[in-house]
Amino acid sequence: MTLLLAGLASTAGAQPARRDAPADAPLRVRAEAFAGSELERYLRVLQVSGQAPLYPWAIRAFSPGEVDSLLPRRATHPWAARYDLTHDDTATARGGLRMRVIRPSLALRYNSAFPFGGNDGAVWAGRGLTSALRAGAAARWGPLSLTVAPIAFRAENADFPLLANGRAGTLAYADGQYPTTIDLPQRFGDDAYQRVDPGQSTLRLDLSGVVVGASTANMWWGPASEYPFVLGNNAAGFPHVFVGTQRPADIWIGRVHARVMWGRLEQSAYFDPATDPAGLTRARRFAAGLVGTFQPRGIPGLELGGARFFHAPWPDHGLPGRYIGRPFQTFVKKHLDPVGNPIPGDDRSSDGENQLASVFGRWVLPRGGLEVYFEYGRDDHNWQTRDLLLEPDHQASMLWGMQKTWRHDGDELVALRLESLNYEINAPGRNRAPGAIYTHSSGSNQGHTQRGQMLGANAGPGSGAGAIAALDWYRPDGRWTARWTRVLRGRQNARGPDGGANPDAMDVIHSLGVERLLFLGPWDVAAGVTGSYEFNRNFAGDRQNLHVYLSVTGLPR
Repeated sequence: MTLLLAGLASTAGAQPARRDAPADAPLRVRAEAFAGSELERYLRVLQVSGQAPLYPWAIRAFSPGEVDSLLPRRATHPWAARYDLTHDDTATARGGLRMRVIRPSLALRYNSAFPFGGNDGAVWAGRGLTSALRAGAAARWGPLSLTVAPIAFRAENADFPLLANGRAGTLAYADGQYPTTIDLPQRFGDDAYQRVDPGQSTLRLDLSGVVVGASTANMWWGPASEYPFVLGNNAAGFPHVFVGTQRPADIWIGRVHARVMWGRLEQSAYFDPATDPAGLTRARRFAAGLVGTFQPRGIPGLELGGARFFHAPWPDHGLPGRYIGRPFQTFVKKHLDPVGNPIPGDDRSSDGENQLASVFGRWVLPRGGLEVYFEYGRDDHNWQTRDLLLEPDHQASMLWGMQKTWRHDGDELVALRLESLNYEINAPGRNRAPGAIYTHSSGSNQGHTQRGQMLGANAGPGSGAGAIAALDWYRPDGRWTARWTRVLRGRQNARGPDGGANPDAMDVIHSLGVERLLFLGPWDVAAGVTGSYEFNRNFAGDRQNLHVYLSVTGLPR
């Protein structure tokens, strides 16, 4: 630890070296612009600062062609000498095959007291040391593109105290508050946990304005940079097929961009799935979703949109037609009559399905180096339109965020990021009892998860929240980042057993961290340290955790 901190500090004073451009040719790394990746975040900063073209950001991962359209206009950005982001070689791909190596990356994570980390795909970082290795390649041949980028990881998964959930055997590792309605293990067993995952792998065809493909890569829907409500990269990507627009389509009043997907979700080994009416348990689930954006003509940088995501039990024999059409069904699930009485014989409320939906907006003002965005989400259907109008905050979330950039010292950029997501359970309403976000009580009762990790925001299920304030300093030799985060992992009754105030009602983590990305020859070396203080961990005493991160990405010249 002392050596790592000393290494971080020593790079701060290397001012003369960072002014000199590397002697080697810039690296071509566009194939590494995965959803939530370092390169994708950098392209977003360039867009906000006015150095890259405006483009909607709510439907990711981007295709190779979309990445080409996102590249900066001039080679004057901080990493111009490091990465080749302006050379236009699309013409060479039209007549033949073009291949790129996805640079191997080895990442090490260490947690001193309890699991910590997120937005890292398939990786789950428990207590102790977690190591992950990624490598791959990408190819383009005309409109056809293929990316193969698997990842393997091993978590030491050392022991730590769990929140008792009243379950026995392997189920004792399940979530402490919602062990029967979300597949979110506190710990993945009592031994090392390891997996090999296909990772960011995709086969797609972009032709005549339409895209079709199959993928296991992460999708990121909506404008959030840290806490996406519907889909992000906090869990492994799942197998899915998709179809949509190749790029935003002009409809005169603006441009529209959309994607529909159908896929399969899996659970962990530490959860007991619900039994359906036929007496069968469903460890797998069917997933379907739709996301779309609209950019109105005459308002540059503005995008508005929405997304919806469905879970349903995986059937034994073929997919019902209603599953395929789920992304296009109405938003109000009318199983009540106009005065609110149940309709006899309508059992759709117990079909084992669940829906998440959101509406969002993002506005980029490159002249001011500013972007602002929001997302309003729901994790339950509406009984009827009246119910929607009466209680729009039922099982709802609200996200807001902004990013402000400044050019510094000619060839540097500074970016300030602020984001807050809140889906705490509201007070009981007149019509409906309060619900728990990301959980589900029947059929697809694994909740909004994939293999035991949250598909959406990396915050607590049920009644959670997340906030971040971060400052990124991009320089020719890499990046410095300082960040603070607050995560509400869960909430209990505000009253204790004696009727008085419950001082342990909220489980909240505050974290402070610093990270350094340094370009050293052909290697990208990232190192970071984050200290966390958790108030009322598992609704008991306070705990502290030290998270250390080190990664090396690259190939010898």
